[in-house]
Amino acid sequence: MDRILIVDDHPLFRDALKLSLTQSTGPHALQAAGQIEFSSSLEEALSFLKQNAEVDLVLLDLHLPGNDGFLGLLEVRKLYPAIAVLVISGNDDPSIIAKARACGAAGFISKSLAAESILHAVQSVLQGDEYWPDIDLSPDSELEDIARRINELTDQQLRVLRHLQDGRLNKQIAYDLDISEATVKAHVTAIFRKLNVLNRTQAVILANKLHVDPPISA
Repeated sequence: MDRILIVDDHPLFRDALKLSLTQSTGPHALQAAGQIEFSSSLEEALSFLKQNAEVDLVLLDLHLPGNDGFLGLLEVRKLYPAIAVLVISGNDDPSIIAKARACGAAGFISKSLAAESILHAVQSVLQGDEYWPDIDLSPDSELEDIARRINELTDQQLRVLRHLQDGRLNKQIAYDLDISEATVKAHVTAIFRKLNVLNRTQAVILANKLHVDPPISA
């Protein structure tokens, strides 16, 4: 019985996605829907996975509170490499899809896809395959190198890096993460070394290459 975690902060989309996965009568319908859980933020999802690592598939939105890009995907893949992750996004620009692949996703679902196509994607990944739109996804060596370097960070260093992206000072980061300022400084030094950068500005510029612009409203 498959267990799926949907990580999205829009309740209406979460509910619609669950209906698509559990009530379809088409050829790709799940034979056993199992349990479908919800999280509305990256931190909530990570907390859930810490207690429920037997999840088979994570459907991860790229636009979440506290995470607007691919750092969250890298963190989930790093902490739970056995769990497949399907990225879901309203932004289906080819560069975004390429970033999802470089960061270890098992596939990409556009929120504009028909319900039956979404179900087909989920079923494919649950069976051990990948699901990507039928477009040219040539390997991007720069993105793959950035993803590799960021993947060398510990989970706490990833959190610190996200705070650096937000322009927060060491004392603010220390307060938010409930650690000492000296520990923050040690993490920042380690981040510079692992990312092969010299300062905060360079670290943020590199991390921002994995940022996701919001989809353009019609």
